[in-house]
Amino acid sequence: MAEAAILATLKVLGDVQATELVKLAVSRTSKIGSTFIKLEGSMNTISRELRVMRGYLDEMNIDDEDNKSQAAWIKEVQNLANHIEDIAVEFAYLVGNKKFGVISFHVKTMLKEPKVFSALKRIASELSEIEKGLKHLAELKERWVMRRKSRIRKNLDYSDEYSHNAAVSAHFIDEDDIVGIEESRLVLKSWIISKKPQLSVISVWGMGGVGKTTLVTNVYKRERKNFDCRAWVSISQSNTIENILWNIISEICNDDQSVRINRTNMSLRGLKETLRELLKKMKYLIVLDDMWDPKAFLDISDTFIDNHRGSRIVITSRMAEVANLAPENNKLELKPLSKEESWDLFCRKAFHLEKKHKCPLPVKKWAREIVSKCDGLPLALVSIGGFLSLIEKTKFEWKRVCDQLSWELENNPGLGHLKNILNLSFNYLPRYLKNCFLYCGLFPEDSLLARKKLIRFWVAEGFIEQIGRSTLEEVAEGYLKELIHRSMLQVVEKNSSGRVKKCRMHDTLRELAMSLCRKENFGLLHEDNRTVNYNPSIRRLSIVKLREEIPHGVYLPQLRTFMSVDPTVPSSPLLSLILDKSRYLTVLTLEGLPIKTIPDSIGDLFNLHYLGLRGTKVKFLPKSIKKLKNLQNLDLMDSSIQKLPDGIAELKKLRHLFAQVRVDPTYRTFRSLSGVSLPKAMFYLKELQTIQALESNANVVRVLGNLTQLRSLRILNVKENHSAELCKSLSKMTSLSYLSIFASNENCILQLEDLILLPQLKKLSLSGRLKEQMLKSPSFRIFGGSIQNLRLGWSQLKNDPLPSISHLKNLTWLTLQKAYEGRELNFKAEWFPKLKYLALKQMPNLVQVEMEQETMVNLENIHLWQLEQLVEIPEGIEHLTNLKLVVCKYMPAGFAGLASGIHQLFHFRCHVF
Repeated sequence: MAEAAILATLKVLGDVQATELVKLAVSRTSKIGSTFIKLEGSMNTISRELRVMRGYLDEMNIDDEDNKSQAAWIKEVQNLANHIEDIAVEFAYLVGNKKFGVISFHVKTMLKEPKVFSALKRIASELSEIEKGLKHLAELKERWVMRRKSRIRKNLDYSDEYSHNAAVSAHFIDEDDIVGIEESRLVLKSWIISKKPQLSVISVWGMGGVGKTTLVTNVYKRERKNFDCRAWVSISQSNTIENILWNIISEICNDDQSVRINRTNMSLRGLKETLRELLKKMKYLIVLDDMWDPKAFLDISDTFIDNHRGSRIVITSRMAEVANLAPENNKLELKPLSKEESWDLFCRKAFHLEKKHKCPLPVKKWAREIVSKCDGLPLALVSIGGFLSLIEKTKFEWKRVCDQLSWELENNPGLGHLKNILNLSFNYLPRYLKNCFLYCGLFPEDSLLARKKLIRFWVAEGFIEQIGRSTLEEVAEGYLKELIHRSMLQVVEKNSSGRVKKCRMHDTLRELAMSLCRKENFGLLHEDNRTVNYNPSIRRLSIVKLREEIPHGVYLPQLRTFMSVDPTVPSSPLLSLILDKSRYLTVLTLEGLPIKTIPDSIGDLFNLHYLGLRGTKVKFLPKSIKKLKNLQNLDLMDSSIQKLPDGIAELKKLRHLFAQVRVDPTYRTFRSLSGVSLPKAMFYLKELQTIQALESNANVVRVLGNLTQLRSLRILNVKENHSAELCKSLSKMTSLSYLSIFASNENCILQLEDLILLPQLKKLSLSGRLKEQMLKSPSFRIFGGSIQNLRLGWSQLKNDPLPSISHLKNLTWLTLQKAYEGRELNFKAEWFPKLKYLALKQMPNLVQVEMEQETMVNLENIHLWQLEQLVEIPEGIEHLTNLKLVVCKYMPAGFAGLASGIHQLFHFRCHVF
């Protein structure tokens, strides 16, 4: 992880060097002038050294990970890089510059501040020592690391050792030990033996250890007799194209001993021509197992002749990108086993000597918990089950293993195979993704990781590099997608637009992440009351459960992140400990803690990028908040703060502000949300991207247009006479993708006929009375086509709104809440072709809903809420062939009985008030 530390350090050094230090000196011969010159020289030297080190680390091979001398050297590089970053951040705080925006000192001011000058001299001295340390590290590398590497030459002609061993082992698994693959086996078999004469590429993909090789081996052994020749080749990043081709040729030749081929001096072209000649008249089956890079296949694909004999190529991979080499109807994604299948497979291994593999009663509780931790991963169930089969079947022994499973995975040789297979997934990650992956291990077990929140954490931590014109958040979303496509994170929920909304980390991969976090001093997760070693070098601390206070003697000077997700944590001493002793803190989130005040000393956290007070009882922010010049994220959602101090306008780097309070969590009342009042000067913060939620007034709507970078805005309490000015301001926000407007009360008219719906707008929510012509306005009809999510609340429309919004062809989410006062809604054929979610709520006069054939052809969810007069199920609901869920709440008595007819078609839930 040293390369990540170097990257962060270079980024800070680059910002600091942009200050043109020497120009700050009145005279180069003055004390302060010579100090600056010395600092500049040291930083230039250190930056050059770090850039070269980063290049060296980027070129390391996967096999270098096992070089212990190199691992020790990298650890020292990481520690030194972290120290340099801390010094650079402190220097930026002391002298200030346009990028950091901290206290702006000029030379005369410094001469009047002896403490500042003394600190600069200390920093210069520390940097001189660091230069010596870097020189010493270079000598150590030459003396120990390079010599050691020259003696270790691994033969990588085949796949990685562990991956190759897994493939070999899969060929010898008994049929009785295979669980939960029958359905997938039949699908794969049908693709392989289909009568389609053309050459077909088939992919089987999923996370490491999910059983891809086992499945394909099972089908391969059964069906290979149907092919003239066959080959099974393990692939890895370290393989050359020549080796892959030769291995395929060797496998094919083994089937026909009359063929003798000499590889000596054979070129790549010769290998390709030889393989093409062998396959020309053959019906062949080739398995390319554990492929990491689609380029490896593309480089050899021209050798696979389509001779219309029904040949097949099967690829296994952990990567969605590789799986995409096969057409969509030939891609098979393997998922973890169900709870029942997991228990069955585990018992077959752990209790193979017991009659019918029955679990002994004394260990059943702990066996169940261990199986739960394996989270359906076959490799984990088999490995841990096999290991436990050798352990005495007593409550004490099995509880011990369960309690320290993470330690066992890291240290027990019997589980080395499982550890190494999982480690491969991490080792093969691009280096820019490793920090992002490890960060996910700092959250509680089974946590649902919200995309937007996780991305904001990554940006605050400095893990994201600027790429072109994309925002850091957009780049981070690309990182998240890549982790998902590499099977390192699992998608749990998508929004109606198909974007990831929530994901999770598989429990076994999470154990790996936690182990690496501890090993690399990346972070520490305190999950219970076990004794914890608070290493002073630890960079991140996450408190999940804490029944006792952290000892007063704990000193965490290098801590960058503190997260607490346990509302029972004794907050006062904890907060004092963090604020007093962790001055370089970057992320501080105290979500849900019952704290009422924030100490004024929080202003001393000059490097703070993320402050999270969501769900706390804090009523006021201290005035010292204005000193947090690096703050990017301020999360006050569901706290007791109603007004922000004037000093908040000095936070020039603020990107995201969340300050709304859910007054009515059911959202059945008009005023279900409240927001905050902002000082006028805050509307000149050029980097602001998110404000949720803002209380409106005449001055606010007038200056709101200055925030041209806003992507997300929720504004409350909009009065009728604000509408024209609000429309004018919103027209300047060319990047706005989410807009939510609440009128001052449910009878207030939102006069938004002049609202220009800019092309970037994807989500629109309007709460308040609307004039009929608003939905028919040219702006809405012309520019509204980009809208994917529309909510109309308390609109009180007399006419059916559906004809006016039916042109929104990209709509995937539609909510009508007290939007219509009529008796009938009619969804016509071909309307809303992409709609997936429909909610009809609190329309007291609605008697009938009709759905014609070919309407809402992709609809999956319907929510019906508090429709007092709707006594019949929507007519034509049976036409919605993709419908999966119907939810009814607060519906009239007897409606559930009327709706029982659709219970057989859909997963139906009904709540009757």
